[in-house]
Amino acid sequence: MLSPELEEKLKQVEQRYLELQYKLSSSEVVSDRAKLTQLGKELKEIEELYKGYEEYKSLLSELQQARELLKSEELRELASEEVDRLTKELQRAEKNLRFLLLPKDPRDDRNVILEIRAGVGGEEAALFVADLLHMYQKYAEEKGWRFNLLSANRTGLGGYKEVIVLIEGAGVYSWLKFESGVHRVQRVPITEASGRIHTSTATVAVLPESDETEVHIDPKDLKVETFRASGAGGQYVNTTETAVRITHLPTGISVSCQDERSQFQNRQKALKILYARLRDYYERQKEEEIARERRQQVGAGERSEKIRTYNFPQNRVTDHRINLTLYKLQEVLQGKLEELLQALMEHHIEEKLKALA
Repeated sequence: MLSPELEEKLKQVEQRYLELQYKLSSSEVVSDRAKLTQLGKELKEIEELYKGYEEYKSLLSELQQARELLKSEELRELASEEVDRLTKELQRAEKNLRFLLLPKDPRDDRNVILEIRAGVGGEEAALFVADLLHMYQKYAEEKGWRFNLLSANRTGLGGYKEVIVLIEGAGVYSWLKFESGVHRVQRVPITEASGRIHTSTATVAVLPESDETEVHIDPKDLKVETFRASGAGGQYVNTTETAVRITHLPTGISVSCQDERSQFQNRQKALKILYARLRDYYERQKEEEIARERRQQVGAGERSEKIRTYNFPQNRVTDHRINLTLYKLQEVLQGKLEELLQALMEHHIEEKLKALA
């Protein structure tokens, strides 16, 4: 059963829905295009919750009637089956209402700055970064998202010390926000002659894309440096100062970009990353000030958490936050992440529903 507080909240939604319906049919609102649009939008936003509450009340009424029939000897058996069915339906409707009452994360529709860095394991960790990069790229392709490389620090064997990409599309952050944390790989490295299994790590950070309206940066607080790019690229890369490093002096956060051929393009990419990192930095500070526990939600973004293990000898992927193990490692590394991410999202919702209750 719903608590009195939730019941009262739903009654207010019901009252507001009926009020909006009445207003939208009035000649005063119909003749005012702006008002019509505004009220129509508000009605649409609460319509699903209103219908869910109506279904809940209807099921509750039917259940009460079925329980009354239990008093009849002739109808008791049929009534018992109906009570069982309606009880399950009512539980489903109640769960749906709680879900609809959950506050929406305003960042869910954002694009994402995805940062992957090599951790423990030297060259093997750098190769693992390349594997994760490929995994997320394939998943983005499956979802129809755009995948744009912003910055990459490559190693000699084809790995990356650090790689940063921008992923653009519908609901990117809502799916990838659970990926922040330490990812661990267990396998025999290509550099290992004796065939021993090594454990290496990579850190993933998922930052919702930000812009200048959300984070104020005083130009005087920025130190901008240019330098010659290193690595592959030919003479042009090595003789022209196209690479850019931008440091935010108050926080010490620094971003470098050198993959583009023009200094302007590298500067724009560096600023995009910097805005996202600063927004993340200030949000973390705010959360610490008000002692908000990020453990209330799965995948809260704690970089120190070991969230997942990729075990090659056993073809196993284990997500430690929800104790989920899949024996389909190669499929996961080819971007088949839906099962994992769906399970994380459902667990996240369950945890928030418990808190709401």
